[in-house]
Amino acid sequence: MPPTDVTTLIRTELPRLAGSLRKVGELILEDPAAVTHCSAAELGRRTGTSQATVTRFCRAIGLDSYQHLLIELAQERGRGEVSDWGTAEIGPDISPDDSLERVVQVVGSADLRAVQQTIDRIDLDAVERAAQAVARARRIDVYGVGGSGAVAQETETRLFRIGCAVRGWTEVHAASTSASLLTPADVAIGISHSGATRETIEPVELAKERGATTVAITADRRSPLARAADIRLISSSSETSFRTGSIGARHSVLVLIDCLYVRVAQLSYQRASASLALTDHIAGQHAVKSRRTR
Repeated sequence: MPPTDVTTLIRTELPRLAGSLRKVGELILEDPAAVTHCSAAELGRRTGTSQATVTRFCRAIGLDSYQHLLIELAQERGRGEVSDWGTAEIGPDISPDDSLERVVQVVGSADLRAVQQTIDRIDLDAVERAAQAVARARRIDVYGVGGSGAVAQETETRLFRIGCAVRGWTEVHAASTSASLLTPADVAIGISHSGATRETIEPVELAKERGATTVAITADRRSPLARAADIRLISSSSETSFRTGSIGARHSVLVLIDCLYVRVAQLSYQRASASLALTDHIAGQHAVKSRRTR
């Protein structure tokens, strides 16, 4: 398992778990430190389940055994104690009476944590395959709705700037229409934190049927979107009060997109350089010049 926090993994998998498996996950997230002192049988009793259920929970989230879970929890705690971000002292909860200083500390810590976890678990081979496909693509579609729609538009802006024929689609009918017109020379990128958004999955599936290379950017490697795509780029998130996973994940998703964007620029250096040179003057031309008063 890559050096990312097991509690983040549990939060990601929890929505797909039900009944007794969900109870085990919820108790672990309540007090991870206390769980490190429990046997599997004791954790089963505390959750009103059984030792066998605890073992099944570990396998359901991709761990080999309960012992593996304890090791991951201990390592996560150790990383927190030596972290420069102060995550051992600052929890994710923000109350109505908290000071602005604490709000800034909690939010900043959560965002830094999400970005670092994404970097720790990044699949370099997947990023390379996606970048190679995008760099040589005749056309690139990017699909996303809601918060992911904003990220899709940002992806369009970055790739368009370096000469890619790219379009971000945030409406399902338009996205599906575009996907139906793709060819094996094209790439389709679907962005969804949960990986379960039907409006994003449908055009990705259509694009794959048309022979296009498909890329999923999601926090859940086992999600329907991840399963539908040829290439998976996995993000992370750290939630706080008032911020759901999808909002907390925005920075780490942009890190993935930045890595993809820069690699595509490297692979298409002549085109990217020429495109940037032709457009660099635009922002400066529209800048308001300050007037000095005497």
